[in-house]
Amino acid sequence: MLRPASASAAITMTEPELRLDPAIRIWVFLPIVAITFLVGIVRHYVSVLLSSQKKVDLAQVRDSQVLIRSRVLRENGRLLPRQSFLMRRHFLNNEDSGVLKAQLARAAAPPNPMTDPSMMTDMLKGNLTNVLPMIVIGGWINWHFSGFVTTKVPFPLTLRFKPMLQRGIELMSLDASWVSSASWYFLNVFGLRSIYSLVLGENNGEESHQTTADSYPCHGVHGFL
Repeated sequence: MLRPASASAAITMTEPELRLDPAIRIWVFLPIVAITFLVGIVRHYVSVLLSSQKKVDLAQVRDSQVLIRSRVLRENGRLLPRQSFLMRRHFLNNEDSGVLKAQLARAAAPPNPMTDPSMMTDMLKGNLTNVLPMIVIGGWINWHFSGFVTTKVPFPLTLRFKPMLQRGIELMSLDASWVSSASWYFLNVFGLRSIYSLVLGENNGEESHQTTADSYPCHGVHGFL
């Protein structure tokens, strides 16, 4: 009978499943999550302290309120009587005296950051509180937790994901589903936005930092590490 021999050969040919030391969860996986979260909290409060009072332009506020009124009228106009709807539409969109037509006629020049010192200062503060901590903390994590495999995604991936998920681990035989410590840090940087919204509230400073970070290519950020 050749069947048992072939079955045993198939078993020996199968690669063993990689098993992680449980201490990696305590000393690598969770510390990276905690460090990323705490750095985001500190970065939020630093940005609040460094933020400057912005001057409110009454014309912009008036224009934004008119746009909100026009959107509400467009969405809920069917609930109004016909005469009320026509009056509001005439007020907003009349060819001669409509508010929206007056906004189009009043051309607003876009602000130039090169001529506004406050805008240049805000841009410098944003880069200081966003890019610099990411580079410093990411470089320290890549140095301190170098070579660790932290977790595995619960679905198979192709080899194209290896440079993104296995930064710092150059093993062609390793399955692409495994995540290295450096890649786990960047997954936390870009994936904790909902947690920050729960802890810090909506429109927090950390959301603006992550929006700025999204504009940077991932390979550019990895290049610093």
